[in-house]
Amino acid sequence: MAQLSHRQWNPSLLGFGPFPRARHRMPSPSPSSPAPRPRLSACIIAFNEADRIGDCLASLAFCDEIVVVDSFSSDATVAVAEAAGARVLQRAFSGFRSQKAFCVEQASHDWVLCLDADERIDATLRAAIEAERDAGFGRAAGYRFARCSEYFGRFLRHGTAYPDRVLRLFDRRHGGWRGDREIHEAVAVDGSVALLRGDLLHHPYRSFLQLLDKKQKYARMMAEHEHAKGKRATLGKLVLAPGWRFIRSYVVKRGFMDGWPGLIEAFVSANYVRQKTIMLWLLNNGQPLVDPPRAQS
Repeated sequence: MAQLSHRQWNPSLLGFGPFPRARHRMPSPSPSSPAPRPRLSACIIAFNEADRIGDCLASLAFCDEIVVVDSFSSDATVAVAEAAGARVLQRAFSGFRSQKAFCVEQASHDWVLCLDADERIDATLRAAIEAERDAGFGRAAGYRFARCSEYFGRFLRHGTAYPDRVLRLFDRRHGGWRGDREIHEAVAVDGSVALLRGDLLHHPYRSFLQLLDKKQKYARMMAEHEHAKGKRATLGKLVLAPGWRFIRSYVVKRGFMDGWPGLIEAFVSANYVRQKTIMLWLLNNGQPLVDPPRAQS
């Protein structure tokens, strides 16, 4: 029988027919698509802030939406906000905490960034927020950062006024403006909180007289809150607490390094403590804080 060479070999000669070609396909990897970048809502409360809210809104241009809750301003606050692309809602003011909580509820997205109209995000803080956002806000349920207040021509970098870290960026599904205190309100979250670089720039006062008016208003609100909680004013609080507030701000926290603005801030803060204690004593003893209404003759 003739020998077949390697080149002449054909399986069909033995009756097997042609072998089908095997098709080897490499398993295609299933790339996991990155998580979508979280959308972010900015939430602001305002009342007669036409001269300041524009800069606040400009610093929030990186957010997906801006919600402003206005307390029926008599100036151009609403027009300025709407011209900047904000969605403006009107609500009668019932307290700082409840107003901010309402604003968060109106947001379209779960991640919210809360500011007052006299605050702005600086470039470093914006970059830090965007970096966390690009990473899916995966490090924490909320983020805290320093607030730097401008005080009559100078940003305070010492004393009790700085760094004044505030929690303003959070997932509303895990936190919010909780509690019943309407003054010196704060956000609380269920979960971890991370610290971001950068500053929230704060321009709280237009003039010294406005500063005194606001501090007196805050002292009254805080005294009313403490009175409702059953707290009592004491002579020690009236005499010792204001002095300690001044020493802590000006000496311990080195407020003296901020010059005259640091000295003024320490004195005004001490006076706030004194006013609050006096008002609390008056409420404890059934004395009025404001003029009683007079009957019309």
